[in-house]
Formats: sequence, C-alpha cells, structure tokens
Amino acid sequence: MPAIGFTRLTPAETARVAHLTMAPGQDRFTADPVRRLQDLPPGQDAWGVLDAAGAVVGFLVIDRDYPAAHPFAQAGEHGLRSVLIDAARQGTGLGKAAMAGLRGLMTRHYPGVPGLVLTVNAANPAARAVYLKAGFTDTGEVWLGGRAGPQHVLRMELGAP
Repeated sequence: MPAIGFTRLTPAETARVAHLTMAPGQDRFTADPVRRLQDLPPGQDAWGVLDAAGAVVGFLVIDRDYPAAHPFAQAGEHGLRSVLIDAARQGTGLGKAAMAGLRGLMTRHYPGVPGLVLTVNAANPAARAVYLKAGFTDTGEVWLGGRAGPQHVLRMELGAP
C-alpha cells in the first residue's frame, strides 16, 4: 500500500486542490474540492491527502457537527464527507491507503471522538468496498437524504468513550 499523509487545508488554500479531477460520473457521489473548500462551513475541517512525495492527491472533510444534520449519527461522532482521490491517481492504492490512515488521523487530531460515520451511495459499490476494508462496518441502515439516491450508513468505531 502506498505511503500517504494528511494536511489540514483552509478555505484560502484552494490552489492546493485545484488540480484534482473527478472521473466521469463521479460528481454524483462527491463534491468539487475547490468549491467545497471555498464554502467550508464552521464545524467542518478540510484535509488534503498527500502521497509519499508530499503532493496533494486527494481531499476529504471531517464534519464535527455531523449528528446535527444526520439522525443516524450518534452523539459525539464525526462524519466523513466529500472524499476524492484525483482521477489520474485512482486505482493506484492511494484511496485504500487514505482510508486505512483515517483511524490515525482521527486519534491524533480528534482525540476522544467515539466514531466516524459516513454515507456511501448504493450505486457506488467500489467506494463501499474500500470503506469496509478500511475498518468501517455497514450499520444496515439506508439513508434517503442524499442528493443522488439511497445511501448505506457505515461507521468506524474509534474506541473512545
């Protein structure tokens, strides 16, 4: 698995993600990273995914207020949103490595958070498989509040009280 890292991004750093592209049709499942970073609300933190050379190859958002808008989320949990690996780098293991690194990111930067929760579109089985291999479990719940159809609810327990 490739080595990856994470770097916190601010709304002023859109140039760091402007080169990231989506594969055809992927815009159904995730947000444009430049627009997402520009419109980042309070309570959400943007992160760049770094390859071994330190280049930004992906993007994701940790939503500290996720339970306020998602009734399936448990108190204290954070949400994983807007995950994207650059289309040119998909299929190289970077997405798997980034998801495998989430537990470390969470314990270092969000200590005490009991879990990380996300929704993944039912029409996106490849992403669902990556999340499950990274340690998320399928709760069996389906959320119908997504913009592109039914979503599986996945959760990663982080071991905090």
